[in-house]
Amino acid sequence: MANPPTKPAAGRAGMKKELPEHFKAYRHVWVYVEVERGRVHPVSWELMGEGRKLADKLGVELAAVVLGAKSPELKQVVRQTYHYGADICYICEDATLAEYRNQPYTRALTDLVNTHKPEILLLGATTLGRDLAGSVATTLKTGLTADSTELDVDDEKSLAATRPTFGGTLLCTIHTLNFRPQMATVRPRVMAMPEPDTTRSGRMVWHTLGMNEADIVTKVLDFVADAASNKANLAYADIVVAGGMGLQNPQNFELVKRLAATLGGEYGCSRPVVQKGWMPAERQIGQTGNTIRPKLYIAAGISGAIQHRVGVEGSDLIVAINTDPNAKIFEFAHLGIVADALTVLPALTDAFARRLGVRALAS
Repeated sequence: MANPPTKPAAGRAGMKKELPEHFKAYRHVWVYVEVERGRVHPVSWELMGEGRKLADKLGVELAAVVLGAKSPELKQVVRQTYHYGADICYICEDATLAEYRNQPYTRALTDLVNTHKPEILLLGATTLGRDLAGSVATTLKTGLTADSTELDVDDEKSLAATRPTFGGTLLCTIHTLNFRPQMATVRPRVMAMPEPDTTRSGRMVWHTLGMNEADIVTKVLDFVADAASNKANLAYADIVVAGGMGLQNPQNFELVKRLAATLGGEYGCSRPVVQKGWMPAERQIGQTGNTIRPKLYIAAGISGAIQHRVGVEGSDLIVAINTDPNAKIFEFAHLGIVADALTVLPALTDAFARRLGVRALAS
């Protein structure tokens, strides 16, 4: 008697359907360039570099999207998009876009998508980008993978967006199979900053918004700059020193701060430290905190869970200090020191102070 036919393996293959006819015309990779008060958020250029790779794999064009009020600064941003890899720039200049508000920005971006039909749309996972991405995805009724740590295209030329899940214990790759555009947000410093090529130029396509100020519910009454803010600048620091639960108590984080100050860097911590209330959330490093790409990262008493790993593995040099020789952080650190961080941190501070010719901070 013949054996019964085997069932096809469950998983993505069984979920893949023929792309609806009205989505088959969607092509090209788009990056939303976040401009606020004339300044581009660096994550936009990081995404341009990643978008260029995806576009080349797909054999399509890379496009930048620039929204804002007409100004010399906006013209300069348009020129810069080509330097960072764009073949074409979609531009919407309108007085209602002078300051970010969800309603006009969502309208402008969704109108552009519906008119020009990109297959992939990438945005930075900033405060502004998250607000806009969620609104646009909902309006377009498509999928959105938030806080992606890796972007690729599979054999079927679908976007594969990877991000941590289950509290950072697993990495999950998500596909938006039967909808377009395929959307993802990426946090600052997850992707490398590309080198600009100032010889590049490209095409411009203009879009008219067609909204009146009276149609917009929210109004910007004033802008108050947070000039006095003392918040951490971990994402763009060249040197970062961080501590974990291995430091035993909050007082011992002074050792981390002193070493960071001696090196002229920033200091941070792991997620459990914030959960304990030992350090503020703005100092948290990892997928659920700050993603960093420093030249030097020193991790003291940090175990190296997956959510921490994805937030630091772009660092040029990772030095891990831990008493546990089997700690996961040693699996991806470039240099490992199996020792008590409470002993090693003061020794490093003294050694660097002498080497750099600065006086160690008083205890």
